[in-house]
Amino acid sequence: MIEVKNLRKTFDGFVALDDLTMTVPDGAVYGLVGPNGAGKSTVIRHITGIFRPDSGTVSVDGKPVFENPELKSGIAYIPDDIFYFPSSGLADMARFYEGVYPSFDRKLYEELRESFQLDSRTQLRRFSKGMQKQAAFLLAIASRPKVLVLDEPVDGLDPVMRRQVWSLMLQDVAQRGTTVLVSSHNLRELEDVCDHVGILHKGKMLLERTLDELQDNVVKAQVVLREGSELPASLNVLHRSNNGKVETVIIRGSQEAVGTALAAVNPIFYDLVPLSLEEVFVYELGGVDYEIKNVIL
Repeated sequence: MIEVKNLRKTFDGFVALDDLTMTVPDGAVYGLVGPNGAGKSTVIRHITGIFRPDSGTVSVDGKPVFENPELKSGIAYIPDDIFYFPSSGLADMARFYEGVYPSFDRKLYEELRESFQLDSRTQLRRFSKGMQKQAAFLLAIASRPKVLVLDEPVDGLDPVMRRQVWSLMLQDVAQRGTTVLVSSHNLRELEDVCDHVGILHKGKMLLERTLDELQDNVVKAQVVLREGSELPASLNVLHRSNNGKVETVIIRGSQEAVGTALAAVNPIFYDLVPLSLEEVFVYELGGVDYEIKNVIL
């Protein structure tokens, strides 16, 4: 389990993380999302032991991560910007990973290399960005980590390869119980793979829930009210828009509670639709002044 408690980090007076607390359960696929500059990469660099906290704690299985080589030998990290040793090929990096990760599986590495069809002798700097991401992923999976941390892991990959990467990751979770923390701006893909979600905003955790709880807590209602009727005052309305007589309302609350409240005003028509993760993201951040604004060009 990954536990971050009351984490604070500043850079030259700028508060990047402010009393941040989050928990990634064992065997979970946790999606860390937030707008640009929210602090996602800073959190990841604490969890992987790159940054020292100014205050607070970051631990995996109850042990602090920073300056803990034994613990970090069970954590594999794929950053957004891939780094390889100059002039190294895939075979060179595989030998390096074998020295760092005691659980590195050479047989699995060879199987994955053939599956990805990557030349082990070509210098990695000559690979395309997508091929470099594939190389990083197969090295990470072959390391058999207990914790896998991914920052924009499929950026630059074609749709077929994206699906293959996600499939391999989920297979590893199912077979070995690997704990995965993944940060990505592609919320549509995260919705397919994650079971827990944390939304960061300005260095703080805005909310943290299972995906099912998150989507059940915000409802999209399409309503046609009778003349003179109003929405119940008890509803926590986040957003309203009209398309003719049909009004679309985003409401915080469970589908059951929202449906009961709407039925009580006897509308001509109403329908409740679950929100996608992307919609939840937009409307939750809209409550903290991050809504999409109209701009006159």
